[in-house]
Amino acid sequence: MQKRTLGRSGLEVSALGLGCMGLSHAYGQPTEKGAAIGLIRAAVEQGVTFFDTAEAYGPFTNEALLGEALAPFRDQVVVATKFGFLDADPERGVDSRPARIREVAEAALRRLRSERIDLFYQHRVDPQVPIEEVAGTVGELIAEGKVAHFGLSEAGADTIRRAHAVQPVAALQSEYSLWWREPEHSVLPVLEELGIGFVPFSPLGRGFLTGSITAATEFEPGDFRNKVPRFSVENRDANARLVALLGELAAARGVTRAQIALAWLLAQRPWIVPIPGTTQVQRLRENLGAAEVELGADDLARIEAVLAQVPVAGERYPSHLQQRVDR
Repeated sequence: MQKRTLGRSGLEVSALGLGCMGLSHAYGQPTEKGAAIGLIRAAVEQGVTFFDTAEAYGPFTNEALLGEALAPFRDQVVVATKFGFLDADPERGVDSRPARIREVAEAALRRLRSERIDLFYQHRVDPQVPIEEVAGTVGELIAEGKVAHFGLSEAGADTIRRAHAVQPVAALQSEYSLWWREPEHSVLPVLEELGIGFVPFSPLGRGFLTGSITAATEFEPGDFRNKVPRFSVENRDANARLVALLGELAAARGVTRAQIALAWLLAQRPWIVPIPGTTQVQRLRENLGAAEVELGADDLARIEAVLAQVPVAGERYPSHLQQRVDR
């Protein structure tokens, strides 16, 4: 597996990481523990060194799962986790008070079976707590040796600048994919200027870009996509043309839709590290194969032409969650 460095932070990770949320949270029934541990360890065997979790995933169970799975390899991998929701529940709102940040850090260290959090993200911006105060608190944890690097998630350009002025931000994690390109407009230029890495989550459009989801797909009860406007039956039907065109591009290259989608992200900047998630080892191997797919200028131009043909239908979050994204 190729390696990449997240901006100027010096934090080196595999070119593709593993987003672990879906093993415990948001997509219906959690994966059976033994199978989940097997998948995480298969990722290590395939060269993945970057794993993403959060206290909110479960809540709490995903961190504990990752701690157990990675215990034999802890010195060989980078683990990112997050603080920022009230009682680890996104439905209850945000909470980035300094005392809460410290509380989350201590609990995460126990669950992750680690002496240090490699990358500690603020999960969502808290409008009630100045970002300078948040950055300063994480800076104190870094000075104490409990955290190595500071990150933000779904933060806007102004917030990134203000935080970075207090404590260098190693990485921003936000949604970015072939069907959500908003970060290109204001965020990516700021990250490039400041030397901050970018970690796209949902790089496969929560599974839609793989072609495995159609208008007829029925999600399990408890699957977050049941509430997402972009996944309404009408919008899935409207967005199917994008998936069909992506399939044509993939077939021409002899690869899969997922591999094209991930390779496209990797081609955008050398400091971008997507974190696709999966519950299946065969999908894991497929996703990681994207690191070997090189897209040239002609390939990228073709993809741009395809995207221009199909405007994506539907918002990416329910309205009450969309309001928490800091622009």
